[in-house]
Amino acid sequence: MDRAQRGVGRAVVAVVLVALVAGALVGGFADLHVYRYGGDAVLHQTRLYQAGDPVTGYPFTYPPFAAVLMVPLAVVPGWTAAALWTAASAAALLAGIRLVLRTLGRPAPDLLVAALGVGALALEPVWQTFSFGQINLILMLVVLVDLLGVERRWSGVLVGVAAGIKLTPLVFVVLLVLVGRRTAAGRAALAFAATVVLGLVVLPGSAASYWTDRLLDARRVGPPALAHNQSVDGALTRLVGEPAPTWLWLVVAGPLAGSIVVVATVWWRRGDRLLATCLAAVATLVASPVSWSHHWVWAVPVALVLADRSRLAAVAWTAVFVARPMLWPPWGSGREYDWRWYEQLPGNAYLLAAFTLAVGCALALNRSGRVVVSPAGRRG
Repeated sequence: MDRAQRGVGRAVVAVVLVALVAGALVGGFADLHVYRYGGDAVLHQTRLYQAGDPVTGYPFTYPPFAAVLMVPLAVVPGWTAAALWTAASAAALLAGIRLVLRTLGRPAPDLLVAALGVGALALEPVWQTFSFGQINLILMLVVLVDLLGVERRWSGVLVGVAAGIKLTPLVFVVLLVLVGRRTAAGRAALAFAATVVLGLVVLPGSAASYWTDRLLDARRVGPPALAHNQSVDGALTRLVGEPAPTWLWLVVAGPLAGSIVVVATVWWRRGDRLLATCLAAVATLVASPVSWSHHWVWAVPVALVLADRSRLAAVAWTAVFVARPMLWPPWGSGREYDWRWYEQLPGNAYLLAAFTLAVGCALALNRSGRVVVSPAGRRG
């Protein structure tokens, strides 16, 4: 490796180191406090869902298995946890960008990866993930690594583990079944089941509470009407002026998310695993009762995919997540219930962008019947 290559390689390391130092200096990330509270509950065998984190007051909303994984964060000082977590999120963002570029068959030099990673901070979901100390970027990388790689003996396992941390990646198991990768889907299901069993063994009382009383209660994670909830359930709640009944959410979100997964399946079968994975991720955000704006970090790989096809589409998509239009109308303290029809449009901007993407991808299927084999691996 020559001097120029070494200099460029330092760009990625520098971004991660800056994130490490920033995390240590800033600290106080609200969701990281909750993760540490979850790990502490495992260590001291306290009821995980009975009370909120004493620092922030926020409840732990993930499955019990996630709390088991958070134990290392609970045994180190807060500033150390913040530093390591922020650096890990930055590394996950950069690794995800590199993987997407290589899957697209594009060069992925470190300087470009670092520049795109820094640029991605302009997108609201990304900087919100960092500011809250959220796990979104790490989970996104886990799914990308599993689905975009060549078939391996452990393919599907990472998706199952990701679902054990946060339930929405279960949609990717459905995708694997539909595209014919039933062995990988089986591994994912077994891995997910193992996470459930582990949670029951380590925290039996809390696990029983989670899987019975709390699983379908969207209000446990916050007010569903809040503008930041860019899901079908959030949109319905704001439209009807009260929390949408479960049946209405299922009737509307189910077919919409299912249709997006079908489009993803066709693209996968045509050889484009990357686009299919992004579409399935969008389906999880549509279907979930609560998809906070910071959950939409998948906007980054989608932007890169669009840029490879249409720069105009990529710019339009990115602009939505930079401008965060859902905060243009009055929001907070229940003011979303009073939105007029024209305020519903910017107020559900992420969701509408997702539908536009899905429709565009569906129409593109009719314009081209050719098979595009992804450089990341074989057709599945």
